Amino acid sequence: MAFVTKARISLILLLCLVDRNGCERTGPFNPAEALVKAKNAAAGKLGPDVKTFNVLDYGAKANGKTDSSINFIRTFKAACNFRGNAMMVIPKGDFLIGPIIFQGPCFNPSSLIIQANGIVKAQADLSYFTGGADDTDWITFQSINGLILSGTGTFHGQGAKAWKYNDCAHKSHCVRLAANFKFNKVNDAIINGINSIDPKGFHIMVTVCRNFRLLNLKLQAPGDSPNTDGIHISKSNVVKIAHCVIGTGDDCVSMIHGSIDISVNKVICGPGHGFSVGSLGHYDDEADVNKIVVTNSSLTDTTNGVRIKTYKTDSPSKASSIFFTDLVMNRVKNPIIIDQEYGNRHSTQGTSISKVAVQFLCSKSNPCESIQMNNIDLQYVGPPREQQPFESNCTNAKVSYVGLQNPPPCR
Repeated sequence: MAFVTKARISLILLLCLVDRNGCERTGPFNPAEALVKAKNAAAGKLGPDVKTFNVLDYGAKANGKTDSSINFIRTFKAACNFRGNAMMVIPKGDFLIGPIIFQGPCFNPSSLIIQANGIVKAQADLSYFTGGADDTDWITFQSINGLILSGTGTFHGQGAKAWKYNDCAHKSHCVRLAANFKFNKVNDAIINGINSIDPKGFHIMVTVCRNFRLLNLKLQAPGDSPNTDGIHISKSNVVKIAHCVIGTGDDCVSMIHGSIDISVNKVICGPGHGFSVGSLGHYDDEADVNKIVVTNSSLTDTTNGVRIKTYKTDSPSKASSIFFTDLVMNRVKNPIIIDQEYGNRHSTQGTSISKVAVQFLCSKSNPCESIQMNNIDLQYVGPPREQQPFESNCTNAKVSYVGLQNPPPCR
């Protein structure tokens, strides 16, 4: 069963749920100025005061067969340790690398630029990704203040051979496969224009970051690829995502514990599992989630539309001030969901969701409060034989309604 809306969807949700390290960049970070630099770098218009560090000059091979991991690391170190303005260049060509860490702090007076125009492929063999601290993910940026990663380049995770080893659908504490990108303790950053294809795990992880922008990205993986979240955010604040196209096998954007002041604007999602807050309550002593805004975006052929999902836990945290506004959904199976029974219900309950357009399944001990539904217009577009009345289902939820409501409000 699927639904479509061409009207404005707006939810305001309040739930009771389960130091700056790095470079010597001087002056405050100016996002607009940094974005201009990113565009100038893409157009080859940077001034003579920017020294370039090309991976080819450090021994990288653009033949798609020779592992150039060490050459990429050497190039990054040279650019990062340069005491002037610097740009690392990945030129056009085919490169092969295993798991690498671009480790700060850096010593550039302005944001370090990485201009990526080539095709970079990951080692397909999982033996390169041993699961240790240094080899869990493919490309990791760590402890950097001031970063611009820009260009038209493509990063291919070669995940198809690895997906059969993903067991997260059957285990709540599974071994996570390698993300294409992990940004850890990276502040004042812009990621602009790049492409990510077929990661083994997530496309992009953003954790313990501040003032972080992801713009004009294209993230692609098959709709049945397991746990290939597009952008996965945790323990970070002031993260802005805009003008991205995400089609993948899991959440297009997922925001878990410690996500504060997150903005998602003008994102095209599908296929995938939609926009998700959670899972929350999965671990002890999780930080709260606050100030989440998803707006002016569309979802097509996704399993879910907008969803908040939580586990039952003895160590609750709070998710509040969550806004989903001005969304268009096309052939979305489960448009609006709050699920405080995530991971706890029997499998038979999952099939009942298909006839429910709006579902709030909340905890009796910690009910959902202050939910506002403004101008919801969902129309059924499934096969004629399944044209049955669809509905809203609310359990332990306090909901107020404004304007058009289709399906009808909970009774």
